[in-house]
Amino acid sequence: MSDKKIKVIIAGGGTGGHIYPALSIADAIKMKNPASEILFIGTPIGLESKIVPKAGYKLELIQSGKLNFSGQILNKIKTLVKIPIGLIQSIFIILRFKPDYVLGVGGYASAPTLLAAKLLCCRTAIWEPNAHPGMANRILSQIVQKAFLVFEEGRKYIKSKETLVFGMPLRSEIEKFALESTQHSRSGDHLFTILCFGGSQGSVFLNDQLSEFILKHPELHSKIRIYHQTGSLDYQRMLQKYNGLSCVQVFEYIYDMPQYYKQADLLFCRGGASTLAEAAAFGVVPMVVPLPAADDHQQKNAEALVKQNAGFMFLQKQFDHEQFKKVILQMMQEPELRKQISTNLSQIAPREASGQIAQNILAEVVL
Repeated sequence: MSDKKIKVIIAGGGTGGHIYPALSIADAIKMKNPASEILFIGTPIGLESKIVPKAGYKLELIQSGKLNFSGQILNKIKTLVKIPIGLIQSIFIILRFKPDYVLGVGGYASAPTLLAAKLLCCRTAIWEPNAHPGMANRILSQIVQKAFLVFEEGRKYIKSKETLVFGMPLRSEIEKFALESTQHSRSGDHLFTILCFGGSQGSVFLNDQLSEFILKHPELHSKIRIYHQTGSLDYQRMLQKYNGLSCVQVFEYIYDMPQYYKQADLLFCRGGASTLAEAAAFGVVPMVVPLPAADDHQQKNAEALVKQNAGFMFLQKQFDHEQFKKVILQMMQEPELRKQISTNLSQIAPREASGQIAQNILAEVVL
């Protein structure tokens, strides 16, 4: 790869599901072209204002916001006022930075930045993590040349001239450990292990469903181990609810996630694309309860896994406690079935997606 100095803007953020893959792509660009200069554009209301600077990248902030509030007209109006301001701010940032490439990764800052980049005739692309792309990327795909997708199912919604499916760019520490642990080799005394988390903020619904199941089945306590990340808001309540139960370890937040993925047989989780990609990378069978949302993108992500016989899905509004129990017991009692599902997962796991995206961006810029 050329050592020509290039400049790349990565715009977007909001949640870890957008930010960490974006950082993974940025790291891959820097690894392949150390002379490159990368600038992130985000908003003050997203997690990027905390995460990106800690990762060592420069961050510019613009005004923008969320449009798909259900019935919240006032919030929509506020966002509609912010977007033109964000567009003007993006134009000035682009004129000053002079990027060779602008990548939108979703989130509030992505749309204004990509619109500005197209007005200024920059090379542009979007990155879409979901099987059912969000409204912003569906619209933006009509004006950007290229789209990098995580799921094959996303192609039918994207109008870009070129669509490339590379899978989910994983955090470097996740990818490193996953490569060392693609198959679970268990000792004979291994306890069946369930890992539960509902994203960095936790999920009260997941917390309640798992804890109630564990407390209702004391006959399983000597046969299972639970690693339960609750999120900060529900941490004290869940500590009290479990009341020191020896088979459960309760965490407010798990920082060393690879170590827990490596031990887990079953993952009880939401349907974020990053979460499902990490489960696939480690071969941990996911039981997914998609977060209910207007566009049901997490449900589409989970359906893509179920279609490959690579996981289980429960809809929150129709959560079936008996079926939930049945799946857990089946996974405990049928290790060969669990191994088959794990193998199916490994076949759809991402393989160096961030490196492939970086390679594609650099190849286009240096032509």
